[in-house]
Amino acid sequence: MLFNSATFIIFLFLVVILYWSLPHKPGLYVLFISSYVFYGFWRIEFLSLVIISTLVDYFAGLKIYSSQNQKHKKYYLFLSLFMNLGLLVYFKYLLFIIDNFNSTASLLGLNFNIPHLNIILPLGISFYTFQTISYSVDVYRGFIKPEKNFVTYATYVSFFPQLVAGPILRAGEVINQLKSKRSFNIENINIGIRRVLYGLFLKVVLADNISQIVDTGFSQNISFLSAIDVWTLAFLFGFQIYFDFSAYSHIALGSARLIGIEFPENFNFPYLATSPRDFWKRWHISLSSWIRDYLYLPISGRKVLDTSKGGLATAADSKQGKLYNFLPLFITWAIMGLWHGANWTFVFWGIYHAFLIAIYRLTSVLHFNISSKVKGFLGWGFTLLFSMLGWIPFRAKNLDDTFKMLGKVFNPYEYNFLGLRENDYLIAALIMISVLVAYFISKNLKPIRKFTKLIYPVAEIVQLVIIIILVFTFLRPISQFIYFQF
Repeated sequence: MLFNSATFIIFLFLVVILYWSLPHKPGLYVLFISSYVFYGFWRIEFLSLVIISTLVDYFAGLKIYSSQNQKHKKYYLFLSLFMNLGLLVYFKYLLFIIDNFNSTASLLGLNFNIPHLNIILPLGISFYTFQTISYSVDVYRGFIKPEKNFVTYATYVSFFPQLVAGPILRAGEVINQLKSKRSFNIENINIGIRRVLYGLFLKVVLADNISQIVDTGFSQNISFLSAIDVWTLAFLFGFQIYFDFSAYSHIALGSARLIGIEFPENFNFPYLATSPRDFWKRWHISLSSWIRDYLYLPISGRKVLDTSKGGLATAADSKQGKLYNFLPLFITWAIMGLWHGANWTFVFWGIYHAFLIAIYRLTSVLHFNISSKVKGFLGWGFTLLFSMLGWIPFRAKNLDDTFKMLGKVFNPYEYNFLGLRENDYLIAALIMISVLVAYFISKNLKPIRKFTKLIYPVAEIVQLVIIIILVFTFLRPISQFIYFQF
């Protein structure tokens, strides 16, 4: 069941009506059952994996908490990690491992070949696996107590608004909301509907239409592309994936808000970041925060945080310029890249961002005699250009295409012609301008409301009407959300 479909809109409407019509406990069962129905719409047989992961971590959490022996606690934690990561490795990475083993054996002249297996990647396995792992680890660390009510815990794991593509939630942020007696608030309904509509607009009107230009551009022979074309495609795909994934997050947060549950934000205008560090404080915040607390900080030997807010940026400290601290950085980012997909292009993407952050750490301690505004503007320009350029390995078919496209960017003789349609450059420029305008409006919303208080409500209604018309004009499951494949 795709968010960008009439089926989901009807499903969401029925769940919200039924949930608010019932007392708290039956309402919780509605969320629990509807979440399984939602996932079962894709392939019901893979629902068993969600159930297995839920059961393992539910009982592991109870055992970790009740065990008096530290070794027993570690045993149950290991059981949780082994089961969750084992399922993830089998379904997401086994084919990748086999392909690389066969390629290595061939290079070494060994007559050995492991046959390919027919493995289907379960929808959302990377997201709910990380979510259940965080629960077991947080219980082990003493951050939270285990949830004794199985239905409450299972609903936290499988909650349909964020089950497939996040945000990756911490138990401490959601379970108490599921347990507490809720009261109907019309403001939640208002906010929820708006966010769902905004998300659908970003997906079906913007992301899906940009994707047609991006697909055409990346399917061309690279020799026919100029450096300007590579930059344009990098920007266009950067906009596509941002609109696509932030659209999912908007719909997820809006759907949860309709039920009175608040999720932490997952995006905050990442293309307005003034440094690579700031970018990862704004992009896919729940994942970068997860990587920070369950991978980067433990490897670095530093104090672990307990929040899905802030991203990797909050991990920086006064030691950030030390060379010994770069190894955990590159290990973390290589794994983070691999999390996105079983392909060396994603590993390269991760290492690329690690280099950007490393360069920023080394140069941020330098002092230049320029104003903070100029420094911020230059930092924004650098971050925007190289963050967008980083989408090339994320979208390219393989490393060979990645290096060919990046090679054009750094070749001054490749800037003397244009290979795309004229409209493609114009569209990229207009979208960038629109992002800047949207950021300006969001930052000055209160003054704008104050000085336009007579016409603002009318303008807001007109805006919503236009969005609704456009959404229902383009509403068709053209494609699934990009992050569904991860």
